[in-house]
Amino acid sequence: EEAIFLRKKITLLRAFSLLIGSMVGSGIFISPKGVLKNSGSVGFSLVVWFACGLLSMFGALCYAELGTRITKSGGHYIYILETLGPLPSFLFLWAEFFAIRPANSAVISLAFGRYMLEPFFAPCAAPVPAVKLVSLLGYYMVLTLNSWSVTWSARLQTALSIVKLLALALIIVPGMMLLAQGHTENFQDAFDKQSLVLDKLPLAFYAGMFAYSGWFQASFVREELVRPERNIPLAVIISVITVIVGYMLTNVSYYTVLATQDVLASPAVAVSFVQRAFKSLISVVPVLVALSCFGTMNGGIFTFSRTLFVASREGQWPPLFSMIHIRRHTPLPAVMLMFPLVTAMVCIGDIYHLMNFFSFSRWLFIGLATLGLIVHRHRHPELHSPFKVPLFVPVSFTIICLFTVAMSFYSDPVNISIGCTMVLSGFPVYYLIIHRQIFLPLFSTLSDYLTHKLQLLLEVVQQEIKTY
Repeated sequence: EEAIFLRKKITLLRAFSLLIGSMVGSGIFISPKGVLKNSGSVGFSLVVWFACGLLSMFGALCYAELGTRITKSGGHYIYILETLGPLPSFLFLWAEFFAIRPANSAVISLAFGRYMLEPFFAPCAAPVPAVKLVSLLGYYMVLTLNSWSVTWSARLQTALSIVKLLALALIIVPGMMLLAQGHTENFQDAFDKQSLVLDKLPLAFYAGMFAYSGWFQASFVREELVRPERNIPLAVIISVITVIVGYMLTNVSYYTVLATQDVLASPAVAVSFVQRAFKSLISVVPVLVALSCFGTMNGGIFTFSRTLFVASREGQWPPLFSMIHIRRHTPLPAVMLMFPLVTAMVCIGDIYHLMNFFSFSRWLFIGLATLGLIVHRHRHPELHSPFKVPLFVPVSFTIICLFTVAMSFYSDPVNISIGCTMVLSGFPVYYLIIHRQIFLPLFSTLSDYLTHKLQLLLEVVQQEIKTY
């Protein structure tokens, strides 16, 4: 009886919660090991953490301007499409669906499973099959919730954002208390140049940027934001500053309690920290960390489903995925599409190899999106934007992203080559099906038949009101 479209239900508080909930996830609890391993020393690892925070702020400011210039949802995909054209946007979509997003979701799901089981098996490590089973159960719960209700997904994100900040506080407070008491022995010779290996630094940045990743999530739900021209810049600036301060204090707390070898030997740094500093909370903190990962999974599914929704609406993805449930008003087909690939990667994947695997593709396309901002400014100087950043911000961010991507070929050539191959494999698909449409009639007939059957089964229809 009412029009079918995605409602504007994301307020400033919910946008802030979405960003905090997406950034503060598994990263700060598993990435310290990767940053320290590839930076070589405590001092250099803290420099990497701060540099990653500053770089994230630059990227967030660029995306805030893109979000006020381009009024469609879809994040990286729509920005690349509108500024650089259909080929790079399709390559991003291809890599995002088959590599970046499932690998990212698998990393977060595995961290969720590991921390959720930690209290039950401590001091021993949890069995790998049990970790993977719990990881998948957590992912399927979030998938179901996002299929059911936009409002409840947003409410859960707000509640879990509070849990995330509480988890950080429980690490920061005892660490700062010990530091104030003079426990500085782990900071002696913090900048040991002999342990610094320059060609490993890109991997240290990948681990650090993985922990900050999520600052771009508001751009994926632009059409569902209340007053986006005001709320996008406010949400990204406040959330990124909050996370930078929290992450720096958390890492200082880690190093106050744990020596370098302890961090490198720990499969779960936050748990090792609590075992040393705050034994009374040994069963509480892992659960808080697991809930934090749960919130990041929720934010990831919430936003990526909008990418598939917009790509389908733009004609670069099957039309079924631009449909909305007639009663729930959720993009149900787009939400459900990811679970087979995520299931496969959770079953076969290892956290740190997965992290390097998807980081190459992710930062390549983020760099291209901010390059697109420079191009868009040049092409449309007459376009008034309510939020505008100095030109050096997108220029420096783009250069750093692309340089880090290039350097990573020397650091981890195997995983990076796999990621590069995954991106390039989308080129013949684009050329044959979308550009030249050689196989389009065959696929179109099959797609129309399947779309009709699935549309009846899932009770979904096309959006009836234009929201951009």
